[in-house]
Amino acid sequence: MTSKLPQQAKDARETALPTTSRPEDSDGAEFYDEKLEKFPVFPPRDDMQNSLHLDQPAHQAALQRHFRGGDDAIVLSEIPVRQSPGQREGHRIPDLLIAFGVDRPLAVEQNGYSIRDQGKPPDFVLEVASPTTGLEDYTGKRIDYANFGIPEYWRFDPSGGRYHGAPLGGDRLVEGAYQPIEIIETSPDHLHGHSDVLNLDLCWENGLLRWWDPAAQRYLLTFDETDQARAEEAEARAEAEARADSAEARVRELEAELERRGGT
Repeated sequence: MTSKLPQQAKDARETALPTTSRPEDSDGAEFYDEKLEKFPVFPPRDDMQNSLHLDQPAHQAALQRHFRGGDDAIVLSEIPVRQSPGQREGHRIPDLLIAFGVDRPLAVEQNGYSIRDQGKPPDFVLEVASPTTGLEDYTGKRIDYANFGIPEYWRFDPSGGRYHGAPLGGDRLVEGAYQPIEIIETSPDHLHGHSDVLNLDLCWENGLLRWWDPAAQRYLLTFDETDQARAEEAEARAEAEARADSAEARVRELEAELERRGGT
């Protein structure tokens, strides 16, 4: 999924580093201090939705592992997005942002995602519904993310639709406007839709967010499932080693028995 940093992003980054002249030093030589334009520090959220539905299940880490992102991939939570850091208005802070072929260290250094400096918008954003942000998620944010040029915008409502009007929703950018992504209900407790940019299915399962990998035919593991898988792997390895030790001990017993019989 990842790629090299696009040339347009490199060019944008090179032009995004304004130099400001400083007084001459003691030798009379003029020097410059390069200052990278950064986003302001925004206050933390006032609800627990991200902690409950993104952080504790460790979805961000699972996605990072899945995409094997290096310095040209971003999988981050609550990172501000706008055209440039110095823009006074119009920022958004999605609950989850994913971008490929970009400069991750630059985003970390700038404390946000600058579309101008990265040379492209993020590929994917997701909002988790809360009582205070639910309405804005599928109205104002939907308009802004489309204007940013973000290819996919998804919404997850753990309440089952109390705040978003639907448990799960997604939009795909088509000719500058969002078009709804098909959401399939396989049971009252399970809905899913496919993300083309991630090549993953987003699932609503009895109020929980899950990520299904259709290529591998498995879910991306949550924190608890990762621990369980490791424990089961360690147990299976210990059992295999015990069987091998037992078989080896039996071979030694047989060899000893044959040696005794040969000596009589």
